[in-house]
Amino acid sequence: MFKKILIANRGEIACRVAATARRMGIQTVAVYSDADAGAKHVQACDEAVHIGGSAPKDSYLRWERILQAAQDTGAQAVHPGYGFLSENEDFAKACAAAGLVFIGPPASAILAMGLKAESKRLMESAGVPLVPGYHGADQDPALLKREADRIGYPALIKASAGGGGKGMRVVEKSEDFAAALASCKREAINSFGSDAVLIEKYVQRPRHIEIQVFGDTQGNCVYLFERDCSVQRRHQKVLEEAPAPGMTETLRAQMGAAAVAAAKAVNYVGAGTVEFIVEQTAYDQPESMKFFFMEMNTRLQVEHPVTEAITGLDLVEWQLRVASGEPLPLRQDQLRIQGHAIEARICAENPDNNFLPATGTLQVYRKPQATSFERSTVRIDDGVREGDTISPFYDSMVAKVIVHGDTREQALARLDTALAQTHIVGLNTNVQFLRHVVRSEAFATAKLDTALIQREAAVLFKQESVGLPAAVAAVVAHALHAEKALQGADPFSRRDGWQSHGLAQRRFEFVWQDQPRSARLNYLHDGALSLSLEGDDAASGVLTFAAHGEGLWVQWGSTPRCFSQLDWQGETAHLFTPQGATRITVLDPLAHAGEAAQEGGRLTAPMPGKVVSFAVKAGDKVKAGQPLAVMEAMKMEHTISAPQDGTVAELLYAPGDQVADGAELLKLAA
Repeated sequence: MFKKILIANRGEIACRVAATARRMGIQTVAVYSDADAGAKHVQACDEAVHIGGSAPKDSYLRWERILQAAQDTGAQAVHPGYGFLSENEDFAKACAAAGLVFIGPPASAILAMGLKAESKRLMESAGVPLVPGYHGADQDPALLKREADRIGYPALIKASAGGGGKGMRVVEKSEDFAAALASCKREAINSFGSDAVLIEKYVQRPRHIEIQVFGDTQGNCVYLFERDCSVQRRHQKVLEEAPAPGMTETLRAQMGAAAVAAAKAVNYVGAGTVEFIVEQTAYDQPESMKFFFMEMNTRLQVEHPVTEAITGLDLVEWQLRVASGEPLPLRQDQLRIQGHAIEARICAENPDNNFLPATGTLQVYRKPQATSFERSTVRIDDGVREGDTISPFYDSMVAKVIVHGDTREQALARLDTALAQTHIVGLNTNVQFLRHVVRSEAFATAKLDTALIQREAAVLFKQESVGLPAAVAAVVAHALHAEKALQGADPFSRRDGWQSHGLAQRRFEFVWQDQPRSARLNYLHDGALSLSLEGDDAASGVLTFAAHGEGLWVQWGSTPRCFSQLDWQGETAHLFTPQGATRITVLDPLAHAGEAAQEGGRLTAPMPGKVVSFAVKAGDKVKAGQPLAVMEAMKMEHTISAPQDGTVAELLYAPGDQVADGAELLKLAA
């Protein structure tokens, strides 16, 4: 077994590998960029080596620096994690040439499976069913369009060297093909260094089910059952679970055998995932499901913890043992499924704004009681701490919440509770969106396909679980509770609004969902408090409250509410309850007096990133909704559209420029 390994990655996966290595008595070396100098994964390892600038191309993709760090520290092997260099056959070869063990498959297997078109031809020769498509080397745009027209729409354009949802576009009709192809190729060349694509029929009502495989150097190979990864946004996974709901034993055996055959066809060693697209005639007819090979990921997957939960195994330990030359610890007939597991990816993004990535500081980051990097009923794997910054340089994932139960229903309940107890303040996240998905009828009853999020949009987006009355009552109660804590024995320190005649009143001003609101508090003579919400949805009643741990128990009207936590970010209160979370801004009228109205005619960057292209030039007339520019942030492209009709007055940046959050990109005249 190795004495020391270098982890050629960052964040959560670097911490994950380090945790198993530490348990096995293996020393670890971290590498880090400028942005990650104080990162959690640096402190999780025994040693750390700086390898360059914040951008991946200046650090985590500079494999010559990583190899030098391994040699300088005496590491015997390199674990690539996932992403970055994990599926780079040149890096695997370079490790071997430097006398280092690459903890992954041989370079030949990475090469064979790394290009989707090549892998599909290989699978076709092995008899594995494929989705109808074009996987040829000729990349002439006119030919690609003819092939898409032949296959039929909707068609899927997919980067041949891609993964993780990057470089993928669904095209609904022939006239949209050219623009989608250009965008796909741009994203592919930026993410993978190759703009080659393949075209496939976009399967209707598809499920994304993958098989975890493991091979060793003795020629043994097993499958560790399946994971359903159908719940996706932008072709990237949101929720993953194992086993797949509705999976029959017959289909599981067929898919497992096909996955093992695929791995053996390339002499696979280590952890890998064979991904299938599964067509279903109806949600409640599992016997009708047919599977087609999509691709093989020649690395450990983000969602591997759900497989660990249902098998009781440590897949990173298996990786280390196999890479050191040991045989697989178990045979296929020794593997069993135990219960059900679900993983939710918490990401820094705004689901209600097309999942726009977010950056910022984790001012508050509180988690439920859970283990980290090891099997339990609730497990949270992350590579960040409270106070850390989510930067624009890397993936937007903050943490993974993994739950395990005897049944799927029990796992669902545990996941919802764990998400309710996850409190993040400082930037937008998808925590509440995940709760909406978990509690939706479609997910709860396993009506799964890759279009679930779009199909259930009405109950998943722009949902408010707390409501304005409860939010107003909470922040008013919080203000009163804080004032009461400042009172002393001196009667003049009392803040209860007492006066000798008439009723004392206070007015509170708020901003709720971008709309100004107000409420009036009356101090009654008997010491009671009467709160009135003004406006179209006016309400009034007696307000009572009491401390409840770190939060407040509040009652206004007929229903009491427990606010488990209330955190402030400037004037904005972030409220957390078992039912959901919300935010409301409490205004100080004096602080906002004289503020000017928002200036119009401006278009600003919604997040830090790079300007990819402009679709207009100075002097062009544009219509509301017309695409104006394309930005790239966190490995994804985002289109900036005109908010109104007008004329482009000036472009303030050029393609390739890096811009800050809120930077004005161009001026638009009415």
